Amino acid sequence: MLQQLSIRDIVLIDALDLEFCSGLTTLTGETGAGKSILLDAFVLALGGRGDASLVRAGKEQGQVTAVFSLPNQHSAHLIARQLGFMSDQQIVLRRIQSSDGRTRAFVNDQPATAQALRAIGNSLVEIHCQHDDRALVDPAAHRALVDAFGGLLEQLSEVKDLYASWRSAMRTSVEEEARVEKAKLDADYLRHAYAELSSLNAQPGEEELLAQRRQFMQRAEKVTTDISDALAAFIADSSPAGEIAQTARRLERKLNSAPEILESPVRALASAVDALANAELALSQALNETAFEPAELERVEERLFALRAAGRKYNVSVEQLPHVTLKFADEIATLDASEARLMLLREASAQAQQAYFTAARKLSDSRQKACKRLNQLVDAELGPLRLDGARFMAQVSGDLQNSGPEGIDHIEFWVQTNPGARAGPLMKVASGGELARFMLALKAVLSDRGSAPTLVFDEIDTGVGGAVADAIGQRLWRLATRAQVLAVTHAPQVAARAGHHFHIRKGALAKSLNTGSSVVTRVAILDEGQRREEIARMLSGAAITDEARAAAAQLIKNSK
Repeated sequence: MLQQLSIRDIVLIDALDLEFCSGLTTLTGETGAGKSILLDAFVLALGGRGDASLVRAGKEQGQVTAVFSLPNQHSAHLIARQLGFMSDQQIVLRRIQSSDGRTRAFVNDQPATAQALRAIGNSLVEIHCQHDDRALVDPAAHRALVDAFGGLLEQLSEVKDLYASWRSAMRTSVEEEARVEKAKLDADYLRHAYAELSSLNAQPGEEELLAQRRQFMQRAEKVTTDISDALAAFIADSSPAGEIAQTARRLERKLNSAPEILESPVRALASAVDALANAELALSQALNETAFEPAELERVEERLFALRAAGRKYNVSVEQLPHVTLKFADEIATLDASEARLMLLREASAQAQQAYFTAARKLSDSRQKACKRLNQLVDAELGPLRLDGARFMAQVSGDLQNSGPEGIDHIEFWVQTNPGARAGPLMKVASGGELARFMLALKAVLSDRGSAPTLVFDEIDTGVGGAVADAIGQRLWRLATRAQVLAVTHAPQVAARAGHHFHIRKGALAKSLNTGSSVVTRVAILDEGQRREEIARMLSGAAITDEARAAAAQLIKNSK
């Protein structure tokens, strides 16, 4: 609830510090005493539009501070924390208005924006007056009020979760579809490249082996003739190898006749014969090794050319071609799998959508029933408020095309002010006085559900009196058992029901050397006697009679 309100240098207010209590508090005073100024200052602290004209004449700035005491679990704390402010039990909203039009805002003494101040303020205070365009007259709030009244917050939470799941599944499906479509643009290239590389079938290390083989065959071509000629020299009839072998055999047969002479030459000739035989064998082996078909070199060179051409085409080394082949195979497999996965994602998205719409339709049905109950309860409040024949209608229109986190419904409060009159939106159809009483009837029904902890009613009793004013007072008192209620009133029947009574008046500020005499707004908390005198003034006017005092005392007694 609102605990303190401090105002400095706002219009006619020089310095004002007010303490508030729970229950019903009324603010009374003559017209022009400053009740509207007090309310304007309060609205400024709640994030309302700033205006340089609010600053008291001759001052550079004005300031308003509102202190609220709340349970830790109240939504205002949650909003404050989400906006980055430390918040625990108390919330202090402060607004400084400069005479040049600029404003500064603070939440719990931390710099804030006016938007942040407004977001928190909206969860703390509802202000209702004849010409107010906020709170209950805002269609955007009607759906939330119906959900709170109908106890549909759990259903709403389920719908929000299902909507988030549906949108997430749909985004995933759309993103996957975009990837698949992009992959399809490359699919022909991928399949062609894979087919080409698969046909080529490059093997790891193949290029090096082929290069070595080609180099060997190119060298072999150069030495084959020389090897053949050398080998021919060994097998020709004129080969010295044969003569040397014959000579070695002749000497070997005579070795026993002169061993001391022939032993050394025989061993040398035997070595020579072995060496010549080894040379002939080596030449024969070399000739066999260099033997290849002429077409083989051509095949090797063609293979090398094909491998290197593929490497250049795909901008990789020949050694990487097998890896690229596998990569293309994986991409093709991924594309095929993506198409299958896309079908599953589309199916999941469709199922999530169906689950959302099923829950949203169920919530819509519950809202229809809640609106029917709300209409009956509000209509029951209208008669005592002198709105006989009027009807309240919470209109629900469901449209699957308007689906969102809160469901498929648009809810707007309509009224019919007289039998046979055309019904229409609350803000457009009801007059100022009717609007205030419709809002009071609504708040009487909705006060324990979806209501801010502090409710402010500004002269909603204007133009009514007697039984209607008393009915308004009764409903304000009833509201005050569930929320803190502040009522600016001219009706003695309303003032008589207050637990706390502030009197607002104009007073003279002491003369100063520079400014002379000034008029300021003063606010005083009234005791029982002062309160009875003020209610008597409200009953009789400027001249307070004994009869008015007696009537005031009776009003106070009856209200208790």
